[in-house]
Amino acid sequence: MYIADPSAHVWNDGKLYLYVSVDESADYYCSYRHHIMSTSDMINWEITENVFSSKGENDQISYSDKLLFAPDCMFKDGTYYMYYCQPDNTAAEGVATSKSPTGPFVNGKKMQLTGIEEIDPSVFIDDDGEIYYMWGQFEAKIAKLKPNMTEIDTSTIITNLVTEKEHFFHEGGFMTKRNGIYYFVYADISRANRPTSIGYAMSDSPLGPFKYGGVIVDNAHCDPDTWNNHGSIAEFNGQWYVFYHRSTHNSQMMRKACVEPIFFNDDGTIIEAEMTSQGAGPALNAFGKIEAERACLLFGNTRIQLFEPGNEELGGIKNSDKAAYKYIDFKDGVEKIELNVKSLKNGGAVSIHLNQPWGKQIGWINIPASEKNIWEIVSGKIEKTDNIHAVWLSFHGKDEDLFELDWFQFKK
Repeated sequence: MYIADPSAHVWNDGKLYLYVSVDESADYYCSYRHHIMSTSDMINWEITENVFSSKGENDQISYSDKLLFAPDCMFKDGTYYMYYCQPDNTAAEGVATSKSPTGPFVNGKKMQLTGIEEIDPSVFIDDDGEIYYMWGQFEAKIAKLKPNMTEIDTSTIITNLVTEKEHFFHEGGFMTKRNGIYYFVYADISRANRPTSIGYAMSDSPLGPFKYGGVIVDNAHCDPDTWNNHGSIAEFNGQWYVFYHRSTHNSQMMRKACVEPIFFNDDGTIIEAEMTSQGAGPALNAFGKIEAERACLLFGNTRIQLFEPGNEELGGIKNSDKAAYKYIDFKDGVEKIELNVKSLKNGGAVSIHLNQPWGKQIGWINIPASEKNIWEIVSGKIEKTDNIHAVWLSFHGKDEDLFELDWFQFKK
């Protein structure tokens, strides 16, 4: 399931909810429906599908059948308000309501923002009860929401809250507050002229001025063609997290919702989080099957892609490509690896390295040539390894596409 643009909120029931976009194609962003993810422990997740739609089943937008881009949600006085957007100014932002945090959301109504309609709405309620609505691309805009939660007080609109030039703002704004500091979180274009980062700016007022703070997490190298990021930060059970997405399928789309724990310096600045395979959970168990799509960094041509319903692989593997898994717990020691591979013509080899792509090599596994086009388990010995490490797989061979990798597993 391909889920993007996670906006995180913790409601009164003590659960954390993500209001998300749903990708369905590598040819265009998003889809015509929204899902909701929820959790009580950050490990086990439920997905409530199609809680709101712009056409087809549960169509709740009478005035438009266009795609649904990134949403947000806010709760007030017993009602949940889902703020949605569509990809041109004839539709732009709207709001729908539900009595449940997981919908269904009904009666989509267009927000009245004549002349400045854009995408990526977000709503923040301050401690004093004031409600703020944010939206925009290249420059973020903010205004106060009226108490009915569905109308903007147009006399309060402020443009250039944060900008591309001063704050590296691209799109996807989200506001929250911690220890009296307002954090504006967004897709950050400061690296490689791509908005692959989740960046942030800080202020002592929701209306600014905001000072650029830096990058929270960067999804560069999650896929050869990754382009954007979009997310949020939230505190849950005493720990803060950044929620973001990664693309797959050698595309800018087909994205996956991801999470990493984050930590703050004494001055409120955020320490940049590492993109990992484990997310909010512990290091991956070396003795369990590690799905190839858990790779957190990819270098070269290889990419994560669907090869059968509900199952992904590393495909497009060429000579010198690399994949990283952070982190794997080898416990008291392993001495063997098994890989489920599908060899393509000439086959190739996999070398296994610890901590860095040039780090200590603990194994070299040959993948025999085959024209059977079937999955086979290939195994080999590795140098005895224990404790927790990042693991890098390096791929070797002469053919354009060497083999495909479904999963691997370590053994004693």
